[in-house]
This record gives sequence, C-alpha cells and structure tokens, in this order.
Amino acid sequence: MTAEGTSVLVDVRKYDGSLSARWNATRLGEDEHGVWLGTAQGVPVASATGGWTNRFAYVMAVPRGEWWTATFCVDPGPEMYCDVCTVPEWNADGTVLRRVDLDLDVVRPRGGEARIKDEDEFAEHRVRHGCPDSVSGRARHTCEWLLEAVRRDGDGVEPFASVYRHWLGLIG
Repeated sequence: MTAEGTSVLVDVRKYDGSLSARWNATRLGEDEHGVWLGTAQGVPVASATGGWTNRFAYVMAVPRGEWWTATFCVDPGPEMYCDVCTVPEWNADGTVLRRVDLDLDVVRPRGGEARIKDEDEFAEHRVRHGCPDSVSGRARHTCEWLLEAVRRDGDGVEPFASVYRHWLGLIG
C-alpha cells in the first residue's frame, strides 16, 4: 500500500492515446470509496494544448473498478466535477494513476444543480477516436448514474453527499 503524502502522477489520456492532462497530486488516504488524492492551488497541468495552472485546490476520489473519478473543489471552484473515464489503473507502486477520459462530465456548481457537460465533445471524439459502442454505452450509463448520484435532492449517495468534506478539509 502506498503511504499517505506520496506524490502521484495523474496521467489522463484521450481514447486514441493522446494526452488530455497530466499533473502531480498527493495521496491523502483511502476509505471504502477509494483512494483520495489532493492537489494544491497553483499546480501546473500539462495538456495537448500547452497546459495551465489549476485555479482551485481540490481532492479527487478514485473509486475501485468504476468508470469515473470525482473532483471536489474548495470555494470558489465548482462543488464537484465528475469525469466519466475508463476504470482508473495504478502502477505497481501506486505512484502513477492512468485513466482514459471519455469526455462526458457531470458538474455540480456550488449551490446549483447537477448537469451533464461536454456531450458534443463526447459524440465528436467517439467517432474521431474510434471508440467502440461497448465503451460509449458504458460511458453513457455511468454518466446517467453520476447525474442521479450527485443531485442535491438525492438519497445521500456517497461520496457525493458529505464524505468528500473530510478529505477536502485536509487540504483546504
């Protein structure tokens, strides 16, 4: 098991293998919802378009065996931003996390309602990158599940209801 405080390279690719984003995070710990990573404000992010510096500190939940990750930002960032992706994979020593971004996202702005983002990008990249129907079908199913899970009026699905606040408190 990788120790808390270990630096983790998060390597996100598009379905064709091209770079989507890459940055360093810190392993905060693990619970029944998966591994939690923290990223401070101002961390550089490399991308195919040149990169940027992240504007908000955040934590990311990396569940086991699921087709998503969830990012929870400190104020004034969005409350949560869930990426639909292939099942995240760790290297042998837990210092590199790889996943394929499938472009569909579920976003819940602070004080707002959850919505699906980037459906047009998903449709375009599905064709351009040759994403098979089995993968795109799983992506859509996961996106719909996430949308219901992060709704404010839901039945408290974790880690979206409150669990993330503990982890966010470790970096905020």
